Amino acid sequence: MDRRKVVAPALRIGATVAMVGWLSRHVHLSHLHMPPWRTTSLLWLSAALLATFVGVLLSALRWQRVLTALGLAVSTTTLVRHYLAGQFVGNFLPTTIGGDVLRVSRLAATNGEIPRTVASVVLERLTGWLVLPVLTLFALTVNPGLRRVAPVPASTAMWLAVTTLVALGVLVALAASPRFGGRLTSTAGWRRFTGAVHLGLDRVRHQPGLAFEVLTAGFAYQLAVMLAAFLSAKALGLPVGWTAILAFFPVVAIVQVLPLTVGGLGTREAALVFFLHPLGVAQVDAVALGLLVYLVNLGISLLGAPAFALGNRSRARAVA
Repeated sequence: MDRRKVVAPALRIGATVAMVGWLSRHVHLSHLHMPPWRTTSLLWLSAALLATFVGVLLSALRWQRVLTALGLAVSTTTLVRHYLAGQFVGNFLPTTIGGDVLRVSRLAATNGEIPRTVASVVLERLTGWLVLPVLTLFALTVNPGLRRVAPVPASTAMWLAVTTLVALGVLVALAASPRFGGRLTSTAGWRRFTGAVHLGLDRVRHQPGLAFEVLTAGFAYQLAVMLAAFLSAKALGLPVGWTAILAFFPVVAIVQVLPLTVGGLGTREAALVFFLHPLGVAQVDAVALGLLVYLVNLGISLLGAPAFALGNRSRARAVA
């Protein structure tokens, strides 16, 4: 057995326990509270669940448009099933790539196009690294008061957003370059996946209408995620405005994707404490918001359990 397959998840579980332990000592988690059982709070929470589910649909649509750019025709309904199954795996296993691997394996099993399927997921993810920093920079521009009230979090968010955009630009330039990505379009092994990404970027570049559709779906998806976070804050009764969510939650999403803890647990909450406490949100309430957002995503992920189970059953029958 590959030791990395055992060591990496073990390290992430250990990091998760350490992060939660640090938060419990410094944030007094004994005072943690979830939304009170009032009608208004339940309505806000229900709206957050609905926004999260709409986000899944929009993400599947984004994936479908990327696949179209790569010359693969797949129905949005099929992609929603795969995406929900991937969400279920990604939220219930100690890994961030489990869901994406499942999506690739399920779709490639039906179309036989592993390189282009992998490239579609990579390109779909790359749109998020473009949209999230743009949302942060836009919110900090339209609401300069955030920079006055919370100068350190605002400057940190701006720095992370710009750094992400620069890193994305370098990565896309390398993949789109004929001297780098273009050389890999006909080679075997792992290089063919980079070649598939190169071909996808080339097709999107020469089809501006399709590129616009991909980015529009990407912005709509991320806005649905931000709306779910805003509604969760409303359910908790926190004094967090819409532009504050747009400014800080995208960089929280960027930070929590780092493969440090399971499902971003602890990392997300610590980032929310850093960004929201200067806005008048108590540290324990910022932690509660992070946990509630996680639970909302977890609840929607449970919808993928049947798709995950049925998919495995169909694969078993095919093997038999």
